[in-house]
Formats: sequence, structure tokens, C-alpha cells
Amino acid sequence: MRWTMVVLASCLVTAGCVGGSSMAERQDENIQSSLQYDDVPCDQLLAQRNQVAQQNNLPITAKPTFSNPAMGFGPFTPDMRSKAQRDSDKASGEIDAMSRSIERRDCGKPKKKDKFALPGSKPSSPAQ
Repeated sequence: MRWTMVVLASCLVTAGCVGGSSMAERQDENIQSSLQYDDVPCDQLLAQRNQVAQQNNLPITAKPTFSNPAMGFGPFTPDMRSKAQRDSDKASGEIDAMSRSIERRDCGKPKKKDKFALPGSKPSSPAQ
């Protein structure tokens, strides 16, 4: 019994720690900073986000997802996702980062006017 536990623990450590292939590490890689997109013009960033979403059949509101491994075994759980699922999860992280940059910069929203006026009223001319 004790020998079996030692072998099982060794297998889990080997499977999870070799080459950074654990599920937790791979899922953490999907999180991206939105700051990298702040220098991209708004119209270009909107088009880029929509293109990534369309190519991966994801909504433009996609966010990275995380599995819930057994408590304490996250770093030791091997990544068993298919390549297609890993690519989709990576795209979700990109879309989320782009969306956060778009939201922060108010891209795609009409610019606010500095002057306040009632609808239908004409601007007043200066008194002469």
C-alpha cells in the first residue's frame, strides 16, 4: 500500500511538472494583459477582435475559462485538452484582453460633446 502511494505520487509529480505541461500552467498562459492593445487604433482593434472571434467561433464577449481540479492537485494535473480546445482557450484570452482595452478607451462609442444643450434647441449666438 505504501509503495503504491509513493509510485502514484511520483507519477503525478512527473506528469504535472515536466516541461510546464500542467493544466494550471497552461490555463494561466491564456490570461493576457490588455495594455498591449492600448496603442492599437480603436477601429483596427475592434476589427482584429471580431476577426479572432469569428475565426474561432467565439462570441466577442469570450473570457478564459478554468477547470476545477481536485483541491491541491492543480499543478500536478496534466493538460489533457485537445489542440483545438487549447487554441480556443488561447483565443478567448486574446478576445478578453482586447475587449478590456476597448472598454477602457471607450472605443466604438460616440464622442461626448463638451456643450450641453436641450434636444431641438439651436445654439445661442453671442450678444452684440
